[in-house]
Amino acid sequence: MSNHSNHPFHLVNYSPWPLIGALSAFNFLTSLTKWFHLYYINMIYFNFILMLMVMYQWWRDISRESTFQGLHTFKVTIGMKWGMILFIVSEIFFFISFFWSFFHNSLTPNIELGSIWPPYLIIPFNPFQIPLLNTIILLMSGVSLTWSHHSMLENNLNQTKTSLLITVILGIYFTILQGYEYIEASFSISDSIFGSTFFIATGFHGLHVIIGTTFLLMCLIRLYKNHFSNSHHFGFEAAAWYWHFVDVVWLFLYIFMYWWSS
Repeated sequence: MSNHSNHPFHLVNYSPWPLIGALSAFNFLTSLTKWFHLYYINMIYFNFILMLMVMYQWWRDISRESTFQGLHTFKVTIGMKWGMILFIVSEIFFFISFFWSFFHNSLTPNIELGSIWPPYLIIPFNPFQIPLLNTIILLMSGVSLTWSHHSMLENNLNQTKTSLLITVILGIYFTILQGYEYIEASFSISDSIFGSTFFIATGFHGLHVIIGTTFLLMCLIRLYKNHFSNSHHFGFEAAAWYWHFVDVVWLFLYIFMYWWSS
């Protein structure tokens, strides 16, 4: 398809990556089931590597279309902004379902839970140890990301790269601490509704942190390749929106599932 057109819209070329990505994701989930039942893990490695290859090549094509082919016009960018906003709204309702379950059981604990919250014999985390440190880390990452965004608008690429690198490091540090917290937990996901809601909510948040960190890492790589300018950087802006959403969700998790439940 020619890059020259008489309209401001992006009519995408045929791409194999959506189909291959969907098949690799399906195979990955199937291999997870095989691992759970048969303890056979080799297929997980294969499908995970395949997913990473698809992600790399799909993102490469999108970067090429936006940076070198000029296909992401102002009108296309407006559409992508609305798409990102609606995606984040859907993620908000995704987490609302977990909080709904948590409050339904914590505000009116039934007799099977001992009519108390947390349930009998459940020892929750001390909210002023690793959870508080993780809260500070995420808040600081939000500050460094805002610093990076403002530096980009000021066309100060050195500060943009430095502050974005700090944000990525803080995201990785958060993930490591949460993994350590899970290892040291005195209860598991099968320990009553408390364990189920706690690990599902914080686990999915941790997955979002990993996704957001990957998102920001790709933006950092693109920054070093000079793909962004102070007037054309929606990929970076979308990553920033997503990261701030992850920050806000964590504040609610910390207040209610760590501090209030303790």
